[in-house]
Amino acid sequence: MHFRPVDEQLAYLRKGAAEIIREEELKAKLEKSLSTGAPLRVKLGVDPTAPDIHLGHTVVIRKLKHFQDLGHTAIFLIGDFTAMVGDPTGQSETRPPLSPEQVQANATTYLEQVYKILDREKTEVRYNSEWLGKLTGHDMIKLCGHYRLARMLEREDFRSRLAGNQPIAIHELLYPLLQAYDSVALEADVELGATEQKFNLLAGREIQREYGQPSQVAFTVPILVGTDGERKMSKSLGNYVGITESPGEMFGKLMSIPDELMWSYYELLTDLPPVEIIGLRQRAESGKAHPRDVKTNLAQEIVAGFHSKDAAQKAAEEFRRVFSERQAPTEVTQWFVPQTGKEKLAKLLVRWADLSSRAEAERLIRQGAVEIDDKTISDPAYEIDFNKPRTFSIRVGKRKFFKVEVQ
Repeated sequence: MHFRPVDEQLAYLRKGAAEIIREEELKAKLEKSLSTGAPLRVKLGVDPTAPDIHLGHTVVIRKLKHFQDLGHTAIFLIGDFTAMVGDPTGQSETRPPLSPEQVQANATTYLEQVYKILDREKTEVRYNSEWLGKLTGHDMIKLCGHYRLARMLEREDFRSRLAGNQPIAIHELLYPLLQAYDSVALEADVELGATEQKFNLLAGREIQREYGQPSQVAFTVPILVGTDGERKMSKSLGNYVGITESPGEMFGKLMSIPDELMWSYYELLTDLPPVEIIGLRQRAESGKAHPRDVKTNLAQEIVAGFHSKDAAQKAAEEFRRVFSERQAPTEVTQWFVPQTGKEKLAKLLVRWADLSSRAEAERLIRQGAVEIDDKTISDPAYEIDFNKPRTFSIRVGKRKFFKVEVQ
């Protein structure tokens, strides 16, 4: 295996990193790898609690790909055992565990999506039930004996739940130890995770030392802000971009993000070198480039990564035709509705626009993102009258357009 010089590897890996604990250890591991020709073992553990991946999930998966690009061993760990325990990270209450059948179904779908980013042939896929499912009661007691309760209760989520008299189940205390034992079983040199996983990654360093192994490097990446520009990207919040969505849907959602959010998306979701991103920002802020054009380039770059350059180009052209020139989309969904009286617009949008909840529909209406016959509707309690035959159009955001015929 021929590796690039260590300084080049570090420069490539630093892009989009939040924290490397510790960078001098990573440098030493890379130097040893270069001298021996043995690749680093880089672990990313994922509990498949849901089947679909959005761009927020891809930030850390892309970092695993960066290590893979450099010739190191990318280990994609499916937490089929730990998913049945439930990761307490960021939880204000005990998370209900998943059944083995749910976990397996999610894992199958998840993996197919992951291969849009990782090289299928070069990725080592493991399931932590391989070793965690074989631990005896004696093994579990030994593992627990290597960690202190006071240290465990330093976790922000545990600490806040105790302060608020919220219950903490004993199995939740085991989760960080089980994730740490994964690193022992895999002999991980590096473990990747979002910033909210820092405690678990550091526990892995400590448990590896207790089992006589060199400590892994804890490598964290930022949490991606959703399309609303305010909160963590989440399907439940409706501010997500799914990687299996159509090119047009992905493109439209990316064009809706606040301008200031473009730069973190460029850094975390593209492979453009930092110097190019800085140059784009300077041109946009100086007026030499229009922010809309810079955002268009960003959307095309991301869409092309999950579909193709041709699909991204077509999505850009369709977006420009529909939203810059205010023409109707080439694909319009038509709904035929019987004369039924009045219905709340928000309730209809959940079904027609495939929104996650009534709350999301009401939020879009309040934001002025819904138009009926080119008139903006801003009252979340707005009702549509279906008492007489007529035809009208509904536009939702910058992507969805419907023709409604009352019969």
